[in-house]
Amino acid sequence: MSSLRELAREELDGIAERSLSRRIVQTERLAGAIVKRDGREYVSFSCNDYFGLTHHPEVIAAARSALDRCGAGAAASRLVTGNHPIYAELESLLAEMKGAERALVFSSGYAANLGVIPVLVGKEDLILADRLCHACAWDGARLSGASILRFHHNDVDHCRSVLEAQRSKYRRCLILTETVFSMDGDRGPVAALAELARAHDAWLMTDDAHGLGLPGVGDTGADLGMGTLSKGLGACGGYVHGPAEVIEWLANRARSLVFSTGLPPAAVAAAAASLRIIRNDEELRRRPAENARRFTDALGRAPAESPIVPVIVGEPDRAMAASAMLQENGLLAAAIRPPTVPSGTARLRFAFSALHQPEPIERAAALLKEHGYA
Repeated sequence: MSSLRELAREELDGIAERSLSRRIVQTERLAGAIVKRDGREYVSFSCNDYFGLTHHPEVIAAARSALDRCGAGAAASRLVTGNHPIYAELESLLAEMKGAERALVFSSGYAANLGVIPVLVGKEDLILADRLCHACAWDGARLSGASILRFHHNDVDHCRSVLEAQRSKYRRCLILTETVFSMDGDRGPVAALAELARAHDAWLMTDDAHGLGLPGVGDTGADLGMGTLSKGLGACGGYVHGPAEVIEWLANRARSLVFSTGLPPAAVAAAAASLRIIRNDEELRRRPAENARRFTDALGRAPAESPIVPVIVGEPDRAMAASAMLQENGLLAAAIRPPTVPSGTARLRFAFSALHQPEPIERAAALLKEHGYA
């Protein structure tokens, strides 16, 4: 135990020297994009609750009803205990929103990628991924045993050149991208990559974790799509959607589904309620990106493509200082540092919600400009 403790201390000291320490801070999330820390309330730009549905009364009521009727947990894997009807409702809503034949819910988006990718490809196959794909895509790719190559971020021509040089050497090929990239907020070229995949006998799989429900964002043309229930839907869990036969195959083979206890019924019911809300409220769906564009306009930048806006400041200590400055002024924006983002691109990541009001958005932009961070 003493050697383990010493190793941990050495590792922590090294992390701290590079300004890369992370800690979990007790934070109470309140309604209206407000959080509470150490007795003080802040406007938070760090939450991925894009439509503000975590505290929506219909979502809370659905979760409470499921909790009362079904209890606190799922008790075992869905393949063991059976599938509660709430799951069927949520998967039907997801498939409908995505224009897919079927959807399958996992315990998280991370679990979806860990489970799905190794089913699709293996040691004789190739994975070609955008270099900025999320960590869970890379982890799923590594678990598959397939050969892994990267293409330049959002660069369809580079993806094409790699395919032309490498595709014939492998049995199957899977291309990975995102509809909205989590740290830069830009959109992936889904349609162009889908066409490229078809031309090279490859499959395209998209990560829609940060795009679900946003107008103009989608994964039409992709062979498979995955995402999360914990961001725009304000609940918990993940999913994959696609052709019925493929989803049935995944239900039989995806280890992170087969060997995991199902989501609590309350979380499933909350996600279903959120889907019904955003399906019927176009104005709500527009508002997060509109708030992001208010911010980029105030900074004098090109209009935001999504609710995510990075303010890149360079080094980790500078990102921490910028975050601390905003916190002193009642605003929270997370400092994102390597290895989450490449070296030299530490940043503040602003995630805009439908609930954000104009005043704190414009105040955040003014403070960043005043202190030389924008």
